[in-house]
Amino acid sequence: MFRYAFLIFLLCAFPAFAESPYSFEVLKFTSADGGRSYRVVTAIPACAVPEGGYSVLYALDGNAALADFSEDVRTRIFREGAPVVVFIGYDTEERFDVDSRAFDYTPPSADGKPMPDALRSTRMNGGAAMYLELIEKKIKPAVEERIKINKSRQALWGHSYGGLFVLYVLTSSPESFQAYAAADPALWWGGGEMLKRTEEFSSSGAEFDGINLLIMKSGQESRNRQFDDEKRKAYEARVKAVSSVPADAAKTAAYSFAAVKGITVRYREYPQLSHGPLFPVSFHTALRLPLGQMD
Repeated sequence: MFRYAFLIFLLCAFPAFAESPYSFEVLKFTSADGGRSYRVVTAIPACAVPEGGYSVLYALDGNAALADFSEDVRTRIFREGAPVVVFIGYDTEERFDVDSRAFDYTPPSADGKPMPDALRSTRMNGGAAMYLELIEKKIKPAVEERIKINKSRQALWGHSYGGLFVLYVLTSSPESFQAYAAADPALWWGGGEMLKRTEEFSSSGAEFDGINLLIMKSGQESRNRQFDDEKRKAYEARVKAVSSVPADAAKTAAYSFAAVKGITVRYREYPQLSHGPLFPVSFHTALRLPLGQMD
């Protein structure tokens, strides 16, 4: 691992870039049911392709994550190892498409039919299987056509509902990535459905070869809640949903995954951060994950 990282450093330590250590390419996709449009931005390091290809981080909520990929962050991660970063976002100028992500990032129901979101009944849940298929069969191949990717160094990061999706992928299609990062995963979703999946996954007897999992948890309640009536109802619904699982649910999930042979787990708490501010901090931390670094 460290020999590989040192080689990357030698290739990228003195790049011949004038303005930025990364260049960017944009791709557009549409969901299989035609209901959602995606804008995928790929950040490509301005250095020679390492032997075996670039390591890569696939980042959910790509619009917001890209906005947090500042020049300072790009320069730092470039010097530390220069992974490709694939920002999977929605074709909107907003940071978040809350309706689309609520559908894409949540696991399917037993009958495969969409179901109302617990926080807002006007939006639907249950599209994670379709979304994973889009990533595996459309987005990854399109990226790999343009850039040489090291398929043994692929990571996936997500926050909140995105963190829930990360754990869904790990428990349903663990071979899709070699490293996973879930920040404040919405383990309360479905009354703790993902906790049950995690326990079943842990007791299945499955064995793996070198999967890394980083779970990050905020420690502060959000303050200054000045909402209109609609947002207040959603907030109150979220408080009720979160209370359906123990406060240490993320730590419990981490212990369950750590019991699986071949999965290395790191659990990190950020007691000074609330849910929203954990988003950029967890993303910046996850940038090092495809390089084999979880600390």
